[in-house]
Amino acid sequence: MRLSDGEVLTSRIVSSLTVHIYGAGLNKERPAHTAVKELSDRGWAIAPIHPKDGGATIDGFPIRPGLDEGIIPEIVVLFLAPERARAVVRNLIIRLDKDNFPLIWFQLGAEDDDAISALEDMGVDYVFDDCLVRYCDRYDLMCSDSILPQKWCLQTASEDGDGCSIWSVHSTDSANLERPKEALEWVGSIDDLTNSEHTIPRYIRSLSQTDETLSELSSRLSN
Repeated sequence: MRLSDGEVLTSRIVSSLTVHIYGAGLNKERPAHTAVKELSDRGWAIAPIHPKDGGATIDGFPIRPGLDEGIIPEIVVLFLAPERARAVVRNLIIRLDKDNFPLIWFQLGAEDDDAISALEDMGVDYVFDDCLVRYCDRYDLMCSDSILPQKWCLQTASEDGDGCSIWSVHSTDSANLERPKEALEWVGSIDDLTNSEHTIPRYIRSLSQTDETLSELSSRLSN
């Protein structure tokens, strides 16, 4: 169902903890890039998604190359051309059921008739002809239960080319990383580490000791 200005949409936004932004990469001239800081300043944890810039950061938040299986977004913002927005929506429809479906926000210019029709048929919520950043500014919205700062993890191939991997832990309040020189193997928040079905998070979780949290495990492995 299309949502617009109103209590239902506002409640959906402020109650969400994380916003996934497709198209948010290292190009500082792009609105998707600047949206990361604008929304995080209002308390939301941001998950930028860009296939070419994975492993780098925007204002402390790690860019993911894609959305892992097992991750269930709350809000998906599409700063994409319509055909790419359609592909993202199609993938989400395949992977998620109606009860777990995120709010889909088509930023201005990302609207796609086929994607919108599919969302209507599924009976899930979406927004178009508005900007999430402007909406939050218009009503002075803040995340109701911010989880910032957020700890996150990065695994890259070893610089030595010996087949080993480098695991490191960072925080959104201090990280400032460029795109990794070595191959990116995985990147995500502690919440991603908890829920992702990617091979690496599954392996990391298997290393947990008795009564050890994933945050503690992550820090131990980085030492």
